Amino acid sequence: MRRSTACRSFHETSRHRRLLLKAGGMGLLGLTMPKLMQGAAASERVQKIAPRAKNVIFLFQFGGPSHVDMFDMKPDAPSAYRSPHGRISTRMAGMEINEHLPEVAQVMDEFTVIRSMHHTMKNHNSAAYYALSGHAPPSDDQRLRDTPDLYPAYGSVVDCLAPSTDPALPTFVSYPHTIADGSRTPGQHASFLGKRHDPLFIPRDPNKTNFQLPELSLPEDLSLDRLQQRRGLQQLIDQQSQLLDHAAEAKGLNDYYAKALSMLHSPRVRQAFDLSQEPASLRERYGRTTYGQGCLLARRLVEAGVKFTTVYFSRSIGGRSKTDGGWDTHGFDNTRMFPIIESYHLPITDQTLPTLITDLKMRGLLDETLVLWMGEFGRTPKINKNVSRDHWPQCYSVLLAGGGVKRGYIYGASDAKGEHPAEDPVTPEDLAATIYYLLGIDPNAMIIDTQDRPLPISSGKPILDIIA
Repeated sequence: MRRSTACRSFHETSRHRRLLLKAGGMGLLGLTMPKLMQGAAASERVQKIAPRAKNVIFLFQFGGPSHVDMFDMKPDAPSAYRSPHGRISTRMAGMEINEHLPEVAQVMDEFTVIRSMHHTMKNHNSAAYYALSGHAPPSDDQRLRDTPDLYPAYGSVVDCLAPSTDPALPTFVSYPHTIADGSRTPGQHASFLGKRHDPLFIPRDPNKTNFQLPELSLPEDLSLDRLQQRRGLQQLIDQQSQLLDHAAEAKGLNDYYAKALSMLHSPRVRQAFDLSQEPASLRERYGRTTYGQGCLLARRLVEAGVKFTTVYFSRSIGGRSKTDGGWDTHGFDNTRMFPIIESYHLPITDQTLPTLITDLKMRGLLDETLVLWMGEFGRTPKINKNVSRDHWPQCYSVLLAGGGVKRGYIYGASDAKGEHPAEDPVTPEDLAATIYYLLGIDPNAMIIDTQDRPLPISSGKPILDIIA
């Protein structure tokens, strides 16, 4: 597999820099002596790490779930803070969760719960980019634009530094939504790494009876031999142009098409996306919803060998619908938060999350698959005038299971009202470093941006205490 220049090892990059220094080129490519010295130091820190996880399933809960109504309830807080929902015990010692999550309670002993995640981004696009990339955005702006200078998605970094060894198999798959709050949220694709590292994005509902992937199937009048020819390839590209970004500045477009073409040869890829092979009873257990069938598809992709799968809970931040949408439940238009999450968000979570964990475990896949459940922030511990909760990045909870993390473990703590970390604060940078560490990728590794500058994949530190 040809490795892009953006994915050169830092040792290779540092050799290029030393040559520039010898040639008196210290100012070339935007480099300065301090940056070069920092890079040299980072080069010495890069090390080989034994992977604990082979795969990642990232269940992204766009909109921001309420930590104090789910996994960090505060029964002793003042009434203005307490959840109106009751609490139930779980299989994790000392852990109580929302009464509307009885099935989740039965698998809580499989999870590590981080209760001290925090940052300062209060707008969805900025906070979601932070969550999807592990890097702070340049500003806290609701209209943060998706630009090439922002960092790539986790899965794109994995595809860059530790891709699948099977050229016919995608390293990174995402579906079924492109999330946005006004403008497209950054952090969903490869950004400056180039389009060759973009996810295989599936903009289709896996719950539809006719769910299929025409982009992985040959048109009836187009043979594979003809497809190998330039005209045949161009015909397929033209037919699928609506699925791809044809921006003039896009990098690696030919490689992206070549990768898609190689997938046409692979029965494993086609079979992985064929949900009709699953028993109807299992599909019902996951839930006949877009998100539920997306979680089932994620398990099938793990079995096929896909390294990183991102499942988006919803395309929108949500908040006003009782039947769809994300977790943004402020309580607008006299539509209050708690009836909405009680009738939609909590039931769908209680059906899908424990089913996925149990299914992975029964198939012997959980130990090698990291399941990550999180949103971009939590909700205000104090209930607002609309009997709802607003954005709260200052403290929230994240769930991890399998893939080398401890079982039945709580890391960190929030204060008495759930407003701020009280013990072991964790940043998105630390979580990013932990994800890479569990995959056997050194968090000190570098990637190369469009100006040929080495940039760290993470500036955080792995949370070693949660690793089994």
